[in-house]
Amino acid sequence: MTSVLYDVPGPKARRVSLIGSIVGVIVIGGLLAWAISILAQQGIFQAERWAVFQIPDVWNLIGSGIGATLSAAAVAAVIAFPLGLLLCLMRISEVPAIQVPTRIVLEFLRGMPVVLMMFFVLLVFATGSFVAVVAGLVLYNAAIFAEIIRAGIQSLPKGQREAGLAIGLTSFQSRRSIELPQAIRRMLPSLVAQLVVLLKDTSLGYIVSYEELLRKVQIMADFLGPQYLFPVFFVAAAIYITINFSVSRLAIWIERRGSKKAAGGVAHVPVAGVTAK
Repeated sequence: MTSVLYDVPGPKARRVSLIGSIVGVIVIGGLLAWAISILAQQGIFQAERWAVFQIPDVWNLIGSGIGATLSAAAVAAVIAFPLGLLLCLMRISEVPAIQVPTRIVLEFLRGMPVVLMMFFVLLVFATGSFVAVVAGLVLYNAAIFAEIIRAGIQSLPKGQREAGLAIGLTSFQSRRSIELPQAIRRMLPSLVAQLVVLLKDTSLGYIVSYEELLRKVQIMADFLGPQYLFPVFFVAAAIYITINFSVSRLAIWIERRGSKKAAGGVAHVPVAGVTAK
């Protein structure tokens, strides 16, 4: 199939692209080898520096940090997503008295740093660190979710809404039954990306003394000494990457499963005057 965006590359363009890819791989490999040699000279790969992970208490500390991170992220996501849906519907409302204040609130929440929201909840309402972390994540991410879903709705053809209104649906029913399901499915990659951001932002909780994974790792590094700094933070980074990768793969699986169900649920509707063959 011929692309309408660009011409199909010819032999010369493919050769240049191949050479560029090879050069890029060589450069990246060289930089990686240089970094590994520097770390080796500093004794980072010495066995005694990694032997600390054979201690059960170390993994108990890391495990409690992972649990705290996942707990805050899960609670915040469960609250932020439906709140984002509500804010989205209010943002696209045809009633100015609802739309204008919602737009102001969304712009305010999007512009506020997450850490500042956590501090505000912690100091003004005198809550615990867990509530402060969750509240800050909910306020910020609900606003982002609302804008992502709104962008998905605006990307739909106008005929979708007009068709819903033409068959007797109210404006809210059209949003709920026709537009929102399509918008969420279309914007699922962006929603998942924001979930990953939400999970990573739990690391800001250490500022309000919430003992999530990063806080636990810092405590462990301070207790063990500077020679264990790299191994401890390397393991923490690997855990964050693994969790985020798992979330992304889960979202891809859900998207594919939903696409298969949607494709399998399309039924043939006979049209009057047309005989099916």
